[in-house]
Amino acid sequence: MTHDDHTDHNDRTDRTTTAVAIVGAGTIGRIHAEAVGRHPRLRVAAIIDPDAAARHKLAEHVALGTHTGPADPGESPGRSENGEHAPIAAPAEFESLSEALAAGGIDLVAVCVPTGMHAAAVSEALAAGVHVLVEKPIDVSLPAARRLAALADEAARRGIVSSVVSQHRFDPASAAVAAAVADGRMGRVTSAVASVAWWRGQEYYDSAQWRGTWALDGGGALMNQGVHTVDLLAWFLGRPVQVSAHAAMLAHESIEVEDVAVATVRFASGALAVLHATTAAYPGLSVRLQVHGSTGSAVLHDDQLEYFHVARHGTGETGGPYGGAEPDNQASLVVPEAELRGSPKPADTFILGHLRQYEDVVDAIETGRPPTVTFRDGLMALAIVRAVYVSSTLDRPVSIEALLAGDHDDVDVTVS
Repeated sequence: MTHDDHTDHNDRTDRTTTAVAIVGAGTIGRIHAEAVGRHPRLRVAAIIDPDAAARHKLAEHVALGTHTGPADPGESPGRSENGEHAPIAAPAEFESLSEALAAGGIDLVAVCVPTGMHAAAVSEALAAGVHVLVEKPIDVSLPAARRLAALADEAARRGIVSSVVSQHRFDPASAAVAAAVADGRMGRVTSAVASVAWWRGQEYYDSAQWRGTWALDGGGALMNQGVHTVDLLAWFLGRPVQVSAHAAMLAHESIEVEDVAVATVRFASGALAVLHATTAAYPGLSVRLQVHGSTGSAVLHDDQLEYFHVARHGTGETGGPYGGAEPDNQASLVVPEAELRGSPKPADTFILGHLRQYEDVVDAIETGRPPTVTFRDGLMALAIVRAVYVSSTLDRPVSIEALLAGDHDDVDVTVS
């Protein structure tokens, strides 16, 4: 089905709700269903999965309105005025995306299948002229990701929105740091230290055949668990130019990919970053991202703001230790108390992050602007991850420009 087979995008987005098809009825598919159910202008119209039992279970979940409740219950199409669950139309169930698109009535496709299956689903959706939100990372293959980015560019010219899930860009703490970088309050950004120190037991990798494989997982701790932090690094520090790295599999067995990766990244601005990602940090610690500049520093810790300080007059104050300022913490001045490190997090934090990105996608569809996270952003995050693997395999620094140009497409990456 081509774009011409659908009604005009302006007509479709004038509907009361935008119809969303979720491809993949696993854990992430359920998160997307929850987020869609909380948005007043979205509805889950179709569940797509070759596993009939899985797709029916998720379809029933949607129809029963058994999500954990919206940020503003009064705005949810799944609740009545007294706060009780109201009936929700059961989404259609399909074995394949092709069948769902042929049936019509879909405005937005959420791709929630294993990473190695992203390219096929995204390509089919864009060819059908529907908007796309694809889970991170954009794909396991850099050549495939380059093709998807080109398809998204072409689709954008037809009014089609394509976005890659990077929900942590919408965390208030991350947004506050990005704003401080963008408006110059942190001066010249000089360095960053990013660490994803998690644990995944062997049973995690054994739970599904695709986990821990190059073909479908695309990598290990960095690709699967660390890609969001990689994306934030690029968002804060700009365009990366060179990566030097090592990756290894040290605490697991029967997997192909790394459970530890370390790297240094040089950016076009001259800034330098240290990157660390692991699923071998028992019992599982935290994600921490420090950003430092000539007039400010910030620390994100598990998506909350732990520390923030910028010079009050745009230059480094004098009188403090070593010619700087007294390092008082200004974090409470730039984010609400709930976003400060140590504040209790709601149980549905993960859903709320996705909901924020859905809000961005809906606004992009309705206003015609690009989404905050584009396929080009997803391509860059993947390029950094791929650069880590190529650098580790070749045991030398790798140029991001050369990587994006396809110079290392033939490298068969391995881990020690």
